[in-house]
Amino acid sequence: MTSLSLSAPTRSTFRQVAVFGSIGIVSTVAYVILYAVLRVVSPAVTANAIALIVTAVGNTAANRRLTFAVRGRGGLARDHAAGLLAFGVALAITSASLALLDFLAPGATRTVELAVLVAASALATLVRFLLLRSALGGTRPGGLSAVPTGR
Repeated sequence: MTSLSLSAPTRSTFRQVAVFGSIGIVSTVAYVILYAVLRVVSPAVTANAIALIVTAVGNTAANRRLTFAVRGRGGLARDHAAGLLAFGVALAITSASLALLDFLAPGATRTVELAVLVAASALATLVRFLLLRSALGGTRPGGLSAVPTGR
């Protein structure tokens, strides 16, 4: 039986981090563009939530397939539930960042808003990786594991 190990990083772990990071960069760029477009017509909190939910669905699907090599429908609901939990964490972190920015610098420019959101998203990304790795790293039907520990 394969278990999740956070000690002794393996080549597989480094590959996962690299692929996850690449997907994260693409997702962040999509998020920033979507946020910037939505921000023209809606409040920051609304633009943030919509941009996050749209990019979170694609991010979870891409990470499921590319980062963790999970294919098929087995565990799909559980995997997307983990993605939804990660979305909730990201929404909390980015919303709190926007509220703090509004408190500290009420007249901040959109560029400053975006910079704060990108920084907050970096923290949310770490949480997302740990949540998805935990959810997608369990054993799969047929004894296949998405995250081998190298033991």
